[in-house]
Order: sequence, then C-alpha cells, then structure tokens
Amino acid sequence: MIQVHHLNNSRSQRVLWLLEELGLAYEILPYARDAETQLAPAGLKAIHPLGKSPVITDGDLVIAESGAIVDYLVQTYGAARFGPGPSTAEKVAYHHFLHFAEGSAMLPLMLTLYTSRLGDAAAPLMPRIRSEVANHLGYMEAALGDRPFFLGDTPRGPDFLLIFIVELARLFGYGEPYPRLADYARRIHDRPAYQAAIEKGGTYAFAL
Repeated sequence: MIQVHHLNNSRSQRVLWLLEELGLAYEILPYARDAETQLAPAGLKAIHPLGKSPVITDGDLVIAESGAIVDYLVQTYGAARFGPGPSTAEKVAYHHFLHFAEGSAMLPLMLTLYTSRLGDAAAPLMPRIRSEVANHLGYMEAALGDRPFFLGDTPRGPDFLLIFIVELARLFGYGEPYPRLADYARRIHDRPAYQAAIEKGGTYAFAL
C-alpha cells in the first residue's frame, strides 16, 4: 500500500488529493510542524535525507519532491486520465506546467514567506518579490483562459501542483486581481476528492 508521510499545512495535501482522485488505497503517516519554528520534525529525515514532506513510499520505492511524486503516481496509476494528451503540443504543455509550478512560480512565494519574518529589514526586497509574484500569477491567469483547468476540461497532472501556488498566493494576499485563478481554486475545492483529502489530511490553512 502507498504510504504518504504527510506534514500538516504543506504541499503533501495535494498528493492526498491526487490519490483520492485516483481512487487508490493509501495510508497517511502524519507529522506535525514545530509550533515555534514551523519546520518539519527531525523524524522525517529517517524517511528521506532531505527531511521534508511530501514523501511517499510504494513498496520498496521512496519518492520525494512534489513534482516527482505527482509524475510517478500519474504515470503508474492514472496516465489515461491525468497524463498528457497524445499530441506533441499537449505533451510539451503538460511537462511545462508540471515543472513551472515548483521551478518558477513557487520561488517568489517562498521568498514572501521568509521575508515576512524579517520585518522592516525585508523592505528593499519586497518590490522585486511582488513583481515576480505578479509576473507568475499574471501568466497563470492568461494561460488558464476560459478553460476549467490548465490543460482542458478535467484536472491533469500539473493541476495537482498548480493549485498550491494559487492557494498560497491567496493566503499571502496576492489573489485579488486574478478572478480566473479564484474560480479555478473554487472549482477544485468543490471536488469530492479534494474534500475527502482535506477530511483525511487534517488542518489545512491554505484552502481559503
């Protein structure tokens, strides 16, 4: 059985959503952030040297990194439903957004999180950080267009990563100028599989 080493209020929540959509049996092994530092507990290092969540195990495989986990689960258990379409253009778009979520869009949001703890010392950095957040969210708003999901009428692999970008951006107060992304988040949050993942995963502050 697949095991999810699940940290509260983290990117592992989207792995639970994917597993629910796939209809796979899985076990949640919960971890709690340190109340003061908000860091993952040291026990996660026993599972993977990085000591971060999400990590899944599937038999003898130990897989870390959200993008790698989503790619593995889709290709192994749900390629026909959640994988790329047959054309080259669809495959390119699929892999672009699969890597864009963590490779580009996540960085300025993480910088927002880290600099929020610096107070006035962060002021010189904030214009550039806000500009980069706006650049990525504006790109996502335009790329989504009038489609329900980024690659069409149903969720595909990249959506399981991109939703966290939208949720985090809204949590940090960046969401107001992007109505399509707001509708996208509501569309996902209304899905029974997403709600089941929230119920099983516990406290999740980002599902605004």
